Amino acid sequence: MEIRKADRAHIDKIMSLYKEAKIFMDNHGNKDQWPVGYPSKEMITKDIDKMYLCMYENQIAAVFYYAIEEDQDYKEIEGQWLNDAPYGVVHRVVSAHIVKGACKFILNWAYSQIPNLKMDTGIKNIPMQNLLESCGFKQCGKIVNTQGITCLAYQKGDTNEI
Repeated sequence: MEIRKADRAHIDKIMSLYKEAKIFMDNHGNKDQWPVGYPSKEMITKDIDKMYLCMYENQIAAVFYYAIEEDQDYKEIEGQWLNDAPYGVVHRVVSAHIVKGACKFILNWAYSQIPNLKMDTGIKNIPMQNLLESCGFKQCGKIVNTQGITCLAYQKGDTNEI
């Protein structure tokens, strides 16, 4: 597997994978994490410079958003982050289900870029919670995202006193 930057030519395929992921989440008890229309094509187009593809045998195995940036959703947390160092964020991870381990590959790649990552996931998104914990992320508390949805907040990095 390898990670590549996405570009505008990939937007329709990316949107198709998000549509499939939304159906999967709905069918597995996680109807509330992504509201209707999320993520929108406009959002993906705007974020295309931060969208990445996990490739397997010249096929898109997974898609995700990655950036080293302060996330507004993470300013307030019910709980406590592991540290206050600069961090990377990974959002909107979806698998095409063509190869096992693509999402774990993504998280390991992101951590190799900056060894301090923050993520969040829906309270009912058990598959993502299990993935994060298996990759060494610690649950730090809860955040409320810009869509008004309460999510579990995770971080992987050194523990420092704040």
